[in-house]
Amino acid sequence: MLQSQQVEELICLVAALDRETLIRQFATYRASFPVDFTMEFLDTEPLDRLRHIFIAMCLHCQRLPETVTSTAA
Repeated sequence: MLQSQQVEELICLVAALDRETLIRQFATYRASFPVDFTMEFLDTEPLDRLRHIFIAMCLHCQRLPETVTSTAA
């Protein structure tokens, strides 16, 4: 189980991601279940909803994503 500090780190990390970087994370995250969102879904869903889904996915898998570099300023 992720520690509370790790959960806080995850939320801060994902909150800072722009859409392009977040979509890359969906494509490369090693989940314990199939993740197969269409590009249409990823392109049209509100960014906050995608962030929520990604955080939920990480919490379910109990794994932080690989270190990412956001292109957002």
